[in-house]
Amino acid sequence: MNILFFMKPKSEIAYLSETHTLRQALEKMKHSGYSAIPIIDSAGSYAGTLSEGDLLWAVLDKDACDIHNGEKVSVRDIPQGRQNAPINVNAEIEDLLLTAMNQNFVPVTDDRGLFIGIVTRKDILQHFYDKTQEEKME
Repeated sequence: MNILFFMKPKSEIAYLSETHTLRQALEKMKHSGYSAIPIIDSAGSYAGTLSEGDLLWAVLDKDACDIHNGEKVSVRDIPQGRQNAPINVNAEIEDLLLTAMNQNFVPVTDDRGLFIGIVTRKDILQHFYDKTQEEKME
């Protein structure tokens, strides 16, 4: 099975650029409802994952409780506590499953290393649940 079957393309998900500010990151996270968002660099490569916890610590550490101070802090300056390991679009499905066991989503990159989307653990689980239900009905 191809990883693209599970992938949500970049155009359909929330992500951040390293040049976004802490305030923009907070707003994007609130609007999307995600608890973690992928970050891409200026070249379009996957650069990491920013979580709610990372933002909380940045607000406290960077004295950004005032929203105007949050506009002075760049996403690239926020330490990331936990990294979601990316996977190449041509990887085997087994590699995707092993990676998804330890993270809520798996960033997907193309052959040039550019970020092209994510695979959520929820979508993987839903696929295999649906498959087992179909087998029960046969």
